[in-house]
Amino acid sequence: MTVVRAPSVKDVARRAGVSLGTVSNVLNRPETVRVSTRSKVEQAIAELGFVRSEPARTLRAGSSRMIAYLALDLANPFFADIGRGIEEVARENHLGLFLCSSNNEEAREVEYLSLIMQQRLHGLLVTAIDYESETLHKLLKRGLPVVFVDRTPGTLRHRCSVGVDDIEGGDLAVSHLIDNGHRAVAFVGGPIAIPQVTDRLAGSRQAIETAGLEADVLTVFETTALNVAEGRRAGARLLGQPKRRRPTAVFCANDLLALGVLQEMTLQGVSVPEEVAIVGYDDIEFAAAAAIPLTSVRQPRHLLGKAAAELLIEEALLGSAHEHRQVQYTPELIVRASSRRRSRRVS
Repeated sequence: MTVVRAPSVKDVARRAGVSLGTVSNVLNRPETVRVSTRSKVEQAIAELGFVRSEPARTLRAGSSRMIAYLALDLANPFFADIGRGIEEVARENHLGLFLCSSNNEEAREVEYLSLIMQQRLHGLLVTAIDYESETLHKLLKRGLPVVFVDRTPGTLRHRCSVGVDDIEGGDLAVSHLIDNGHRAVAFVGGPIAIPQVTDRLAGSRQAIETAGLEADVLTVFETTALNVAEGRRAGARLLGQPKRRRPTAVFCANDLLALGVLQEMTLQGVSVPEEVAIVGYDDIEFAAAAAIPLTSVRQPRHLLGKAAAELLIEEALLGSAHEHRQVQYTPELIVRASSRRRSRRVS
């Protein structure tokens, strides 16, 4: 015997060619939707014979029209750009957005998660430091829709996430430096406990292994944060090494670190890329605008935010009928003057 599944909100959205949020607005706030769009949705409802689930509607009615994004560091343009992508989707769906930052501090992250747990939010987007946090897992058990941004966490791999293959990104960066003749490369990034940093370092080591080089080709300079000041300090440490042992190339875990390293090289009269080549990560707007334009591994920042917000709204709307998905984008190396190909091999 064949069981016929009742049409869902997702089916209505697909038939009408609109987003799930638009269908939700037609059902709950029709006055906010353009007449032409509303007509398409209403026609799809009629054609499919869709009947809304009143229990699900009642359950969701208890939440506010607010979503939250807990970022690692909103002072970093990368996360600010993700936030703009989230905001765009939130506005389209008549949702408010609460932005907050852990500032790479675990205690602060727990504080915000505890605060969020007390609110009646529509859902949460989070780029976490600690994906094994007891507070985070407690929040998930309460049934709040959650989407992880910029990371697919190991033990929570079954949950919704949107990110970039950071191992591939690290491999791209260091393979580029190896192809340009560098045989002494520094990796600058930290804290290493941040999963994205760990993956970018793993990708760096993968590139060295693939090239058949010894592991000691790569020297790791761990930082306490992912900002310009820490990049400057790392650059000074690098230049403090004996010249014969000094790396001829630097791959930084993000662009802010890379800009800090570039500043220190310029201050100390070190020529970039002739003496030291530099590659960053994220390809923020400032990368191309630097005095020496910065080679960087590009992530689709705005798209990451939009895709994550769309997943969150779908989960909030469909509830238990929602199927978790993991969206992963491929990074792209953008080559600029800070690492241009050298005319001779570096030994």
